[in-house]
Amino acid sequence: MKKISLIIAMIVTFSLSLNAFSLGKLGEFKFENVNKNVWIMHGPVMNPSVENEGFMNNPAIIEGKNSLIVIDPGGNYNVGKKIFAELEKVSKKPIVAIINTHKHGDHWFAGKVIKEKYPNVKSYGHTHMIEMVKNGEADLWYDILERLSKNLKGTNPFFFPDSNLDGTEVLTIDGETFKIFHPKRAHTDTDILVEHVNSKTLFLGDNLMKNRLGGFDDSSSIYGNIELLERIMAHEDGYTEYNLYVPGHGPSGKMHEAIDPFLTYMKIIVKGAEKAYEDGIQGYEAKPEVSQNLKAYHSWDAFDDQMGKHLSKAYSEVEAKDF
Repeated sequence: MKKISLIIAMIVTFSLSLNAFSLGKLGEFKFENVNKNVWIMHGPVMNPSVENEGFMNNPAIIEGKNSLIVIDPGGNYNVGKKIFAELEKVSKKPIVAIINTHKHGDHWFAGKVIKEKYPNVKSYGHTHMIEMVKNGEADLWYDILERLSKNLKGTNPFFFPDSNLDGTEVLTIDGETFKIFHPKRAHTDTDILVEHVNSKTLFLGDNLMKNRLGGFDDSSSIYGNIELLERIMAHEDGYTEYNLYVPGHGPSGKMHEAIDPFLTYMKIIVKGAEKAYEDGIQGYEAKPEVSQNLKAYHSWDAFDDQMGKHLSKAYSEVEAKDF
């Protein structure tokens, strides 16, 4: 009898592995129970590519008594189907809500898979995010992700978020409470941060990254991003102490473990830009010195591509502050 049970267990394990979300040498990806009723699939820490199929963010599930709430479901329709299959290994409870942290498609495009399965699902986003994605940002990100990953088939037409937030709400969904924060301008001007009150988890979207560097576009502010993370750590503006801090990309962790690396990186960038401005040189001229001060980050994904752009962005913000 024990032998039969062992054989059955082996068959089940093998069949599950066949259906696992696998990205070759990047490994297999599944939802992990990281904090009470919170599950996260930590995506590859790299730019979108053919190798990672355009999957790079950290989709999350909050399991309520009767349903599920998803935060940042993923970056395209095809990846979304694989993420959804892993989600159903956690629970087959219906998904009643999606909360999207900002406008960039690598975080929200996969919501279309959920909409097909659960037509009545609500998809939340900041009002300005919804405006921006409907007015061209979705198309911009579609083109970027398709060019890099070649895996956007089925993603368009998009499932746009349909429930507006202004960043002051307290949502109660199936007994789970979510406090919504909106920094005026940090990673973008469309961001929301999501506190899951029940588990004391804070989802920061791309206002926090670890082991990779993303872009700062025209809607962003490096100064604003620094100030946001400092207010979170000081427990100001309604932020409190949390059991878990979840970045948009990279591993989750306790406060200092999660926040310090990216915050320190941005402070070094700004300090370098300020010094260059004071010395009367352009930001790019300070790049070698600043890069030396950032040796601890040379192994972060996209460092070579992004660091110089970040320095130029910070320099432009320093100039703007002086006028």
